[in-house]
Amino acid sequence: MMDPDHAPAVRAGDVSPLTAAMREARIETAEQTGVVVDLHDAELARLEILNDALSPIFADIPPEIQIFDRGITQGRQPRLWLDSVAHVEMGRDKRVYRFLLDSHLGRRIGAESTAVEPIVQAVTRYVARRLVERERALAAGPAPNVAEQRFFAETHRRRKWRGVGLFALGVLAGAIGLLAIAWFLPPHY
Repeated sequence: MMDPDHAPAVRAGDVSPLTAAMREARIETAEQTGVVVDLHDAELARLEILNDALSPIFADIPPEIQIFDRGITQGRQPRLWLDSVAHVEMGRDKRVYRFLLDSHLGRRIGAESTAVEPIVQAVTRYVARRLVERERALAAGPAPNVAEQRFFAETHRRRKWRGVGLFALGVLAGAIGLLAIAWFLPPHY
C-alpha cells in the first residue's frame, strides 16, 4: 500500500499522464474516423462521376428494354450497379475503378483503371454485348423446351381430371356402401 505522505502531489492545473494519453487517443480516433468518412465520401463522389459519364450510353437504350438497373448503393463498400451481375467499385486505394462481372465461374474483372474513360468504354462494350445477346434470344423464337412445357402441362391437366374423377368415384362408392349397410343391418331400437 502506498504511503499517503509519499504519494505524488497532483495540483489543480496538472493533468495525469493517463488522462493526457487518453485525450490524445480520443483525438487520434476522431481523426481516423474523419479520414474513413472522407474516403467513403470520396468513393461515392468518384462513382457518381462515373455514373454521370455513363448516362449518355444508358440514354440510348430504348425504354422498353429493361435488362439494366443502374444505381449506386451506399454501404460499407459503395458500388455502381449496372445490372444484377455487373458493377463498378473502387479498389483498395480508392483511386482505381474496378468493373466486375459475376458469372457461374465466379467474379472476374472486366476492366480496371484510375481514369473514367477506360471504364466507360468497357461498360459500353458490356452493354452492347448484352443488347446483342437479347436480340439473338428474341430472334431465335421460343425456347426449345416449349414443346416439353406443353407436354407436361397437358399431362398435368389430365392427371388433375383423373384425380377429380377418382375422388368422385370414391365418394359414390362410399355412399353406396353406407346405403348397403343401412339396408341390410337390422334397426337398433
